[in-house]
Amino acid sequence: MSEEDSDSAVTDSQTEEDGELPVIQLCGLVEELSYGNSALKTETEMFEKYYFRLEPRDHRMPRLSAAEFSQFRGRRKSKARAGDRTAGLTIDQKLELVQKELEDTREEIRHMRANAERDLQYHEAIIEEAEIRWLEIQRAVHDFEKDIVKTISKKKGSILATQKVMKYIEDMNRRRDNMKDKLCLKNVSLKVQKKKMLLQLRQKEEVGEALHDVDFQQLKIENSQFLETIEARNQELIQLKLASGNTLQVLNTYKNKLHRAMEIYNSLDKEILLRNELLGKIEKESIQAEEDRAKAHTLNNKLRKQLSEFRAPQVMMYVKEKILNGDLEKTIKMWERKVEIAEMSLKGYRKAWNKMKTSNEQLQMVRPPGK
Repeated sequence: MSEEDSDSAVTDSQTEEDGELPVIQLCGLVEELSYGNSALKTETEMFEKYYFRLEPRDHRMPRLSAAEFSQFRGRRKSKARAGDRTAGLTIDQKLELVQKELEDTREEIRHMRANAERDLQYHEAIIEEAEIRWLEIQRAVHDFEKDIVKTISKKKGSILATQKVMKYIEDMNRRRDNMKDKLCLKNVSLKVQKKKMLLQLRQKEEVGEALHDVDFQQLKIENSQFLETIEARNQELIQLKLASGNTLQVLNTYKNKLHRAMEIYNSLDKEILLRNELLGKIEKESIQAEEDRAKAHTLNNKLRKQLSEFRAPQVMMYVKEKILNGDLEKTIKMWERKVEIAEMSLKGYRKAWNKMKTSNEQLQMVRPPGK
């Protein structure tokens, strides 16, 4: 069924069921019809593209406007209702058309990809040339600052600086002339190579035109032989790829095992270092504990010896020593009191002496110098 027939049937069914269906079913029907219309629109655009590709440019029908298209569609609907229906495309024809469109699309994508790669290579070459030119400019600026700017800054207004600038400009011009000559010679050699290659290509084309059927048969046989060898080599390549894939899998497993073993080795190495440090600390602490034990043992022996040699004094002697100690403490307190009294008297004497000294000095200052 064509697009106009389906549209007419849908409109008829809609007119018959508009008064009976509820709103929810109408919304679902509208969504279903819109989905079908979008699919038909896509299909129609593809058919139209295929038709314009096959139809010559002079015999193409002009594109209709919206009003003309609606009038044309109304006339087609009336004709369809009257019974004048045209036969639509079959499934096989549609499938063939879709496959052709798919092949054309793939070809266009391939051409676009080739053009994009060519443009990418062109822009990469431009960028590379710009980078090389930028490096040359930076090198020239560095040389100019090194050879000229420093000399001019040191000797301003001198003739030597001007001569250096002129010499630098002449050297740069000479280098550019040499580079231009080299590029011209290279261009000439490339043109000669191009002529030789074109001549060889023309000769090959002439020889190819002079070939006979026997040569073509021979070439076909050789081509088939080469295709067989290529197929065999491709099979060998597939086998080698499979073997390399298996080898890569085994290698990856061994790499993972090696990585895990290296991680375990690193962790064990770190743990061994920590244990060695802990062992060193324990040994130092044990040595220090042994020294402390020896010191405590000697001190204990000394105290035990003193305890064994200790003899308690007699009671009367202890009482006499206690009384003597009390007398000495009283004497010390008495002498400390006497010292405090002597210091206080010394301070009074010093204060009186200072007063007498200041009064004497004042008298000497008041007394006339002649007397």
